[in-house]
Amino acid sequence: MDFDMVQVWHPLVLSLKTISVVALLLVILGIPLSYVLSNEKLKYKWLLETLVTLPLIFPPIAIGFLLLLLLGKYGWLGSYFNAMGIRFIFDFNGLVLAGFVSALPLMVKPLQSAIELFPKAIKEAAYMSGKSRFHTFLFIILPCIKKSVVAALLIALARALGEVGITLMLGGNLVGKTDTISLAIYNAVFDGEYRLALLLCAILIVISLAVFTALHFFQKEEQFL
Repeated sequence: MDFDMVQVWHPLVLSLKTISVVALLLVILGIPLSYVLSNEKLKYKWLLETLVTLPLIFPPIAIGFLLLLLLGKYGWLGSYFNAMGIRFIFDFNGLVLAGFVSALPLMVKPLQSAIELFPKAIKEAAYMSGKSRFHTFLFIILPCIKKSVVAALLIALARALGEVGITLMLGGNLVGKTDTISLAIYNAVFDGEYRLALLLCAILIVISLAVFTALHFFQKEEQFL
């Protein structure tokens, strides 16, 4: 073995820490956003849907560049964050933001569809019984679509784990600091360390198979309910 195991563990741990925070953000922000977008009467709904879906159709490296301009030290928003001691460029926060932006469409759009397909009769019955829209969503709709939530979250996190373009622009690919496992594979191939790249790929294959198995389990369980 012609490489240090630190070259394996650091990117792996960093990636797991990143997607852990991304998962929290997707639950806190992604689920409410899905509910907001499911409202047919929402004003400027098309604009919000466009912004959410943009990472699926716009090149990640271009999105990363735009975020770099926006959140850089002298960027439109970056200057304000920098004054508060919050950094996104070449920092862990940038890795989280990159993962969140890339994963958000895969979390929001499936949940939006699940909420829109939820029987209107049940929602109207809840409203007529005096339940608020928030209470109805939190205690009636959400428990009924929990498998969709878990499935969307797993797919979104898998996407965040494999993110390269936005992460490269915001994180800067600093070895030992912001090199996630996907960037570590790129670095290993670029440096000719093919055994290291192969090992990192094998780790990603194991994680991907675990995600696929979990999704299959939830789908199979749902068929028996």
